[in-house]
Amino acid sequence: MASHRRPKQQTRSFATALSVTAAAAVALSTQSASADPLPDPNKKGVKAQVDRLYEEATQATEKYNGAKEKSDGLQKQVTNLQEATARKQAELNELRGSLGAAAAAQYRSGGLDPSVQLFLSADPDAYLEQASGLDRISSRQATALEQYLKQQRALQQQRSQASQKLKDLDDTRKELGTKKKEIQGKLAEAQRLLNTLTAKERAKITDEEDRANRSSDRVDLGNEASASQRTASAFSAAKSRVGMPYVWGATGPSSFDCSGLTSWAFRQAGVSLPRTSQAQANAGTRINSLSALKPGDLIIMRSDLSHVGFYAGNGQILHSPKPGAQVRYESIARSGMPFMWGVRIS
Repeated sequence: MASHRRPKQQTRSFATALSVTAAAAVALSTQSASADPLPDPNKKGVKAQVDRLYEEATQATEKYNGAKEKSDGLQKQVTNLQEATARKQAELNELRGSLGAAAAAQYRSGGLDPSVQLFLSADPDAYLEQASGLDRISSRQATALEQYLKQQRALQQQRSQASQKLKDLDDTRKELGTKKKEIQGKLAEAQRLLNTLTAKERAKITDEEDRANRSSDRVDLGNEASASQRTASAFSAAKSRVGMPYVWGATGPSSFDCSGLTSWAFRQAGVSLPRTSQAQANAGTRINSLSALKPGDLIIMRSDLSHVGFYAGNGQILHSPKPGAQVRYESIARSGMPFMWGVRIS
């Protein structure tokens, strides 16, 4: 009997344990259903992806700025060539009129003026050379006709140059459109990723950015003695823009991209800088060591030279860093961008 009762006790114990386990499982299942869902592991990398897209957008912005500067320069050249062509055409028309009047007078007196024959000739240069050799035209007529041909060649050359510049301008404007779409696409993708976050997660990112912007109010710049009076003036102008928003392609005074801030600030000091960070990287004396920089020197960042700001002293950069940020002071070491070199504008 005892040997039969022992198995029955084990069976009851096993059944009891199984019931307890099942009940716990049900309880856990019910608890899990009512609790907040576990964090989505894919969302952990959203901020990193957004930061990468913002970085790529700022890099594309500098390419856009370069194409825009080229476009503006080409537009000026085209305008100048068109104006020069118009003037040359007016001069040619006046010269043609004087030659035509002389031809008409000679025709009425019973002869065909050589200038008329020139106009009818298939090869004006060959005719002029032959007529001069046969003494069929006077020295004065030859001079007038040579001037006419010279003006005509110059007009054709200017028209050819204008045509080529117009083609270059059209190509550059297409490049502008491509870069603009690229920038807008990256910003739109960044916003799409942000929209996948909860309101709490988005607020956390916003708070981090706000703290970075507010840190400008507490930064210790140390000794602010700048390299030159013009540099000091430019740096002072940049400091007055702290808190202004980053906007791609903007050159101030109420919004800026990175090179827009530096070029605007130096313009206030009477210094004209190139528009892009890549061009500004070679706009003055290169300073290879951070320790040798003075406040107001330009700082070139990233291996592709796609970011620029002002050295502010004490290891700080004053810059317009990225979309969603403001002009602010920031630790160079914590900016996430490698320092390439400094540039001192004399």
